[in-house]
Amino acid sequence: MVENDPSDGLARLGDWLTGGGLRLELVRPHAGEPLPADLDGYAALVVLGGEQDAFPDERGERAAPWFDELDGLLRKAVRHRVPTLAICLGAQLLAQAHGGTVERSAAGPEVGVRLVARRDVADEDPIFAAVPFAPDVLQWHLDEIVELPMNSTLLAASTHYPIQAYRIGSAAWGLQFHIECDLEMFAQWAIDGVGTLGDLGIDPVEMLERVEAALPDVLDVWKPFAERFAAVALGRTPHAGGGGLRSLPLIGPR
Repeated sequence: MVENDPSDGLARLGDWLTGGGLRLELVRPHAGEPLPADLDGYAALVVLGGEQDAFPDERGERAAPWFDELDGLLRKAVRHRVPTLAICLGAQLLAQAHGGTVERSAAGPEVGVRLVARRDVADEDPIFAAVPFAPDVLQWHLDEIVELPMNSTLLAASTHYPIQAYRIGSAAWGLQFHIECDLEMFAQWAIDGVGTLGDLGIDPVEMLERVEAALPDVLDVWKPFAERFAAVALGRTPHAGGGGLRSLPLIGPR
């Protein structure tokens, strides 16, 4: 797994993926750990979120020195059909690396518990087909994907942020929202982002109460989703019976 920011770690997602049979190898480029040159020997690639912008600033400089290298790794994953799961910033980087466009959201920040709507085409997706029509998700982002790469399939949307989940090719999934958070992680985001919450008129205590109430529903939907991703990574049909899973390393940002 690639952790782009120490504020957005594995949390619950790590347990779900290991429960699905994967052995996790965490890479922290923000702490100086090098990204692998390729994905040989890895079952999957997971890219977490972070506070950085995916797009360059007005000087053309990127927010993290490893983003160019991570772009290359994401392109290799899609080219070689290595199952990939990219979350929030990770999803933005995945789209941008393949010709999509990420910008500061015209609708403003999206923060807290929200619903996304699964599109009909998701019925044909190996890991999205079993997701309910309008599941609860957790959101914290200022930027959004405004244009997907040409070889993408939009899987979920919402009213003000139309691109919420998508797939590139056959096995690379991007989620604009967060499924990995526990309450402690989200509470720290609220502390760090108290200015943003004030600008939005959001009471942090009420928001965290709603987050805590939603976490069981998030678990019910997105734990099986993560397990289906693990099954794809291990070459299994997502709904097949258990047993006999191989233990393979997994690479895996807000």
